[in-house]
Amino acid sequence: MATTEDIVKLRKRTNCGMMDCKAALDACNGDLDKATEWLREKGMAKAAKKADRIAAEGLVTSYIHMGGKIGVLLEVNCETDFASKSEQFAQLCKDISMHIAAANPRYVKREEVPAADLEHEREILKQQALNEGKPANIVEKMIDGRIKKFYEECCLLEQPFVKNPEQTITDLINETVLKIGEKISVRRFVRYEMGEGLEKRNDNFAEEVMNQAQGK
Repeated sequence: MATTEDIVKLRKRTNCGMMDCKAALDACNGDLDKATEWLREKGMAKAAKKADRIAAEGLVTSYIHMGGKIGVLLEVNCETDFASKSEQFAQLCKDISMHIAAANPRYVKREEVPAADLEHEREILKQQALNEGKPANIVEKMIDGRIKKFYEECCLLEQPFVKNPEQTITDLINETVLKIGEKISVRRFVRYEMGEGLEKRNDNFAEEVMNQAQGK
């Protein structure tokens, strides 16, 4: 039987509803870690069921880093205008915008990576592995593992969330799906960095945003 204390702890850890937290703890015999995973899996399952539904409402939101050094425009979609005005949806958009400013993803998801760019990356990784003296028969397996890392570095949905690196942006979205009961999708974003492409002194604005997001 889940205790009120454990329910509160799990709610703080996951931001899920009290009844969902109770159900998770009951299903996992009061184990907080297992209950956390149970809620994540439940969120992913619910999100998968909603994947084919139409999400044409939502918000275009912005984030400007303190001092105006980095700016982000982001479009996140949901199914209804009602959900787009909810506190949970607005917080999700804010968190993703700040994450984009800090982590500087290049694409929303891996399917957006151009085939030519992916092939170029695979060739670089292949040469790196061969230069490390790895046997040719295991190089391809190594490349597959490193390509996964490449996706995690450049695709928004696969990046570790800057405020909580234990979850990805997809995990963060699925948590909100669980709360509002609608499909949510990130459609597009644009990130601007002041003076990008111009010759200038090496200010690491992205690191500043990362530290701010993590409360440092």
